[in-house]
Amino acid sequence: MAKVAVYTRVSTEDQAKEGYSLGAQKERLSAYCESQGWDIADFYVDDGQTGRNVRRPAYQKMMEERDKWDMILVMKMDRIHRNSKNFMIMMENLEKWGKKFTSMQESLDTSTAVGRFVVDIIQRIAQLESEQIGERTYMGMAQKAESGKGLLGFYPPYGYKFQEGKLVTVEEEIAIVKEAFRRYAQGEKMWEMARLFNTSGVTTRRGKPWTIWSVSHMLHNPIYAGYVRWDGYMIQGDHQVAISREEFNQAQEIAFNRTKRRKKKTAPFTLREDLFRGTLHDPAGTPTEIGAGSGPL
Repeated sequence: MAKVAVYTRVSTEDQAKEGYSLGAQKERLSAYCESQGWDIADFYVDDGQTGRNVRRPAYQKMMEERDKWDMILVMKMDRIHRNSKNFMIMMENLEKWGKKFTSMQESLDTSTAVGRFVVDIIQRIAQLESEQIGERTYMGMAQKAESGKGLLGFYPPYGYKFQEGKLVTVEEEIAIVKEAFRRYAQGEKMWEMARLFNTSGVTTRRGKPWTIWSVSHMLHNPIYAGYVRWDGYMIQGDHQVAISREEFNQAQEIAFNRTKRRKKKTAPFTLREDLFRGTLHDPAGTPTEIGAGSGPL
């Protein structure tokens, strides 16, 4: 009797689609194993994971426990991979290990050249579909950024939280933010503020001690002056601000002047009233990445 590793996966997008729920996959695959007379070695479930890479907890565990099973079973091929290269690498490994792969909805014999060719074509179609979804999502977010309407998804920084889809202040944290900008303008060093917050029993959003990095991260985040940055865009948000644009700019100039390794002919990044989109740079001249400066402290 064949021992089967039953693999199920849903991504964030899949969870709203009929027939892709984890419960539905598990139920149908269990019945399929029973009809084929196969023994289920274990269930491997990746909830909210993309199929575009292999960095999935359950997938990695399944591969590590390959001695427990003879075959991988999925409901549909795109459940295990949405990248043709990763799929073919997996198939090569399975062949090397003497294992098999089966999809309930696609009847394929991967032991033949024709079967492998068909599998490759199906995987490339699945990858194309996945990339097109990603492109459409990106275009929609870019249009939203250009219009300046609403906030783009990111983890709320220290001082804010999401409530009913909007960014609202956490008063006790915003007070710390204002204090940090005030002290920095008065000449206090970042390490001095970190030490003060720690001795006062104030922790970061993650409950960790303050460091020079976490204080710097706060002082360089334009969200406190009312601006949100995303992938080369700078938009003016509709959330409550903690400091003025002038206070933020002053902090950037102070940090720039204190940086010993700054390059010649550079200038500190500051907020202008007409700045809404364009390539962003931090005071060190490094291009801003998606979500940079807006993560949790």
